[in-house]
Amino acid sequence: MPLNITQKLIKDHLAAGKMTPGEEIGLKIDQTLTQDATGTLVMLELEAMELDRAKTEASAQYVDHNLIQEDSKNPDDHLFLQSATERFGLYYSRPGNGVSHPVHMQRLAKPGKTLLGSDSHTCANGCMGMLAMGAGGIDVAMAIAGEPFYVKMPKVWGVKLTGKLPEWVSAKDVILELLRRHDVKGGVGSVIEYFGPGVENLSAMDRHVIANMGAELGATGTVFPSDKEVKRFMKSQDREDDWIELTADKGATYDILEEVNLSELEPLIAKPSSPGNVVAVRELAGTPIYQSYVGSSANPGYRDFAIAAEIVNGKNIADGVSFDINPTSRQMLTDLVKESHIASLLQSGARMHQAGCNGCIGMGQAPATGRNSLRTTPRNFPGRSGTREDSVFLCSPETAAASALTGKITDPRTLEAEIPKIKEPKHATAHMDLLDAPLPYEQAKNVELNKGPNIASIPKMDEMPDKMELPILLKMDDNISTDEILAGGARVLPYRSNLPEISKFTFEIIDATYYKRGKATVEDGGHAIVGGFNYGQGSSREHAALAPRYLGLRVALVKDFARIHWQNLVNFGVLPLTFVNEEDFDLLSAGDVLELSDLRNKIQQGNEFSVDVKDKHEQINVQHSLSERQVEIMLKGGIINWVKDRQQIGG
Repeated sequence: MPLNITQKLIKDHLAAGKMTPGEEIGLKIDQTLTQDATGTLVMLELEAMELDRAKTEASAQYVDHNLIQEDSKNPDDHLFLQSATERFGLYYSRPGNGVSHPVHMQRLAKPGKTLLGSDSHTCANGCMGMLAMGAGGIDVAMAIAGEPFYVKMPKVWGVKLTGKLPEWVSAKDVILELLRRHDVKGGVGSVIEYFGPGVENLSAMDRHVIANMGAELGATGTVFPSDKEVKRFMKSQDREDDWIELTADKGATYDILEEVNLSELEPLIAKPSSPGNVVAVRELAGTPIYQSYVGSSANPGYRDFAIAAEIVNGKNIADGVSFDINPTSRQMLTDLVKESHIASLLQSGARMHQAGCNGCIGMGQAPATGRNSLRTTPRNFPGRSGTREDSVFLCSPETAAASALTGKITDPRTLEAEIPKIKEPKHATAHMDLLDAPLPYEQAKNVELNKGPNIASIPKMDEMPDKMELPILLKMDDNISTDEILAGGARVLPYRSNLPEISKFTFEIIDATYYKRGKATVEDGGHAIVGGFNYGQGSSREHAALAPRYLGLRVALVKDFARIHWQNLVNFGVLPLTFVNEEDFDLLSAGDVLELSDLRNKIQQGNEFSVDVKDKHEQINVQHSLSERQVEIMLKGGIINWVKDRQQIGG
C-alpha cells in the first residue's frame, strides 16, 4: 500500500496501537526539545523519576524565553538547567544562542526522525522531513526517560502546492491563507502534509515558517518532504551526512485533500486578536501603526531579515514607529552582520534586540496602550504581547518593513521600488559549538543539580474522588488560549519553577478574582470551569493545567479542547469533559454546582455519563475521550502518581 510521508514516519516509530485515525497510539521519540519557560519543570520531573541518563538519540535544552535578568530568578534557573543537562546527558544552548526551533533545525534536526518538544511550535521542524510535535513538559520528560509518546492517531491532511510565490508575497502568506480558509481549529486531529510541484519553490526556511504556524491551525504536526532543498540546507550547515531522502510513495492518498496555488496568493494579515482573523493587507491599508516587529520563530530565516533590511536600506522609518528586530539565532545574526544587513536596519532607525523569543512571548517590546502593532510572530492572542489591551496584527516581513517606512499598514506591492533580490550564503556561519554537548556518563553521574531559591518541588496530587460537588468558578466563550489561562511575559515566567507563586496569575486576564476564589475551594474538594470550543489553544505550557489544578480545578467541561492542553489536563489529574449536547452549555452559569457521583466507576465503564446541576433540577450528559491508559492516570490523580505506582510494582 503506498504511504504518504506522515504514515511512513508513524509506521517506523509505532510502539503501541493501530494506525486508525482517532485511536491512541504510542510513538518512539528520537529527539526532544525543551526551552527555559517549560524546561525547569521537565528537569524537576526527571529528578523525581530518578533518571540516570537520557534514553533519546538527542535531547536539547534551550535558553531562549526568559532572557531578561531584572533580578536573580532567570539566571539562577539557567544555572539549574545547565547543571541538569550535564547530569542527565542533554545538549545545552546558552542564552543568546537563539530560539530553540531554528537552532534545532540548524544543528540537530534529521529527516526521518521524531521530535517531541515542550513548546507548541516544535512542529516547525517538520520542515526537515521529521514528525515534530509539541507536548506538555511531563510528556517530554517521559520521552527523555525512554517512554513512548501517546497521542491520538491523526488524520493526514494533504495540501498540494502548485505555482510559485509572486513578488512581495512570501511563506508567511501561505500559512495565513490556510488560516483564512480554516481558522484556528481547522487542523485539529490532523497532521498537515505538503506536497506537489510548488514545494520545490520553497526554501527550507520558507517551509519552517509554514510548519511553525501549523500550531495555530491546531494541527498535531506539519510534514514536508526531505528533498534536494533540505539536502542543500544541511550542506550549508556542514551536516550533509545526516540527510536522507523522504518523500511520499507514488499513489499515496490523504484523509483530507486541498490545493493552494502559490501564484494566486497576495499579502495577507491577521487582525486582532486571533491568528485566524485573516484578511488581505490591501483591505487595511492606511491603518496607523505604532510598532513593526520582524523576527520570532515564525519568521526566523536569513531571508526574512535580509528582505526587511533591503526594503528600508537608505531610507528612514516613519516618525513615531518602533521598528523592532529580533534575530532568531547567533548564526543568523552573524551572517546578517557579514552582509551589512544589520547596518542597513540600524541606519533606518530600527531597534536591535538579542537573539531570542523576546516580544513574541511578551518578554519585552510590549506595544503602547491603544496603538497598533504589526508582528511577524505566530500569535496575537489577547495580552500575549505584554500589553493587556493590545492590538496586534500578524504579517510577513515584507508587509512589516513596508509599513515601518510609511507609519501605516501598507501593501508592500504599492512601494515604488523593485522587489529586492536576496542571496543566502552558500555556507552559513555554522557555529559548531552552538550547543554544549552532553558530558560523558562517568563525569555526568557526579554532577549535582544547582537549585536556586526560586525552585519549588511539585506538590503531591491526590487521587480522583468518587464523588464531587464542584462550583463553577468561570464560564468562558470559545478559543480561550493558554495565554489567557496563565500568561507568559516578564512578570509571570520567572516563576515557572515555583508553582505556588506562578499560580497567582491564573486566569487573571479573564477574572482577577480567580486565584483567591479557586484557592478557597481546595479544602472543600475543588471546583469546575466551563468553556466553549477550542479551549486551551496555543502554547504547550503545562503550567496552564498545573496551576489551576493546584488551585483546586478538578473538572473542565467544554465544547471541545485543543489537543496539547487536553493532554496536559489529563496528565495533572483534571478531568476533561465535553458536552454531549452542545446546547447544554447555555443551561450552566458561573456559580452553579455540578454533582458527580460514582465517578471512578463511570469513567471506567464508558465514555458517556450524566452530571446533576444542584438546585436546578437539571441533568447534563457529558463525555470523555480518555484511553484505558489515561483512565488509569486520571484515577491516580495524574501521571506523576501513575509513574510512581508503576515503579513501585515493577511495571
